[in-house]
Amino acid sequence: MKAALLPLLAAAALLPLAAGAADNKPVALTKDNFEAKAGKGVVLVDFWAEWCGPCKLIAPTIEELAKDYQGKAVIAKVDVDENPDLARRFEIKAIPNLKILKDGKVVDEIVGFVPKADIAKKLDKHLK
Repeated sequence: MKAALLPLLAAAALLPLAAGAADNKPVALTKDNFEAKAGKGVVLVDFWAEWCGPCKLIAPTIEELAKDYQGKAVIAKVDVDENPDLARRFEIKAIPNLKILKDGKVVDEIVGFVPKADIAKKLDKHLK
């Protein structure tokens, strides 16, 4: 009987690891979850589109930032084609467009492809 429980116990032990692994990915924002996910604290929102070359270039940087800032800031993405209301709300005219929000209000912006260090510097400024 104990042998039958071992696979279950092993699987249960891995659950927290699996849940934590998902936490270090950028959060996909939509109009339905925007306020709940991006309304408090410091949030970096990457407004992007699948067809955008520079958006594809900056995507790995956004992934890295999600890992680097886990527990400090929310790193999120908004697909402007799937969420035109959010793109209009934040007056997105060019992408990639990174907005830094603090408690739901835009406090900084980066337009175009920039190095990771530049994004981190701006994020750090708003985490103080």
